[in-house]
Amino acid sequence: MKVPAMQNDHGISDGKVLHQSEDLVELELVIPEGSDFFDGHFPQFKLLPAVGQFEIVTRLARSYFGLGKGITHIRRMKFASPIFPGSILRLKMELNKGKKAVTFEISDANEQGKLYSTGIFSAPGAE
Repeated sequence: MKVPAMQNDHGISDGKVLHQSEDLVELELVIPEGSDFFDGHFPQFKLLPAVGQFEIVTRLARSYFGLGKGITHIRRMKFASPIFPGSILRLKMELNKGKKAVTFEISDANEQGKLYSTGIFSAPGAE
């Protein structure tokens, strides 16, 4: 009997929904200090790696927009500030079916104007 692979959420929940429509979702997320994303990533100066940020965004985009698994194209990504354990984030994602893409912005939930990362990517189901 084949056992389905379990998805590791890295200790990060789907977040608290602040706003949601068919093509837009804004969430508040806590990046717990115990997340395995921090294991071995700068042990003396822990921060959430870029690949971890993108994993969170794509997992949540699949969940909220019903996208397929995988990414077909990363159009742009920018990482502006480090994210530390215990951070409370605001994630805004927008599905643009015309451009067949998802745009995202991760910012600080408590410090207005503090931006962590932005990007745009295509995935199965974004069309």
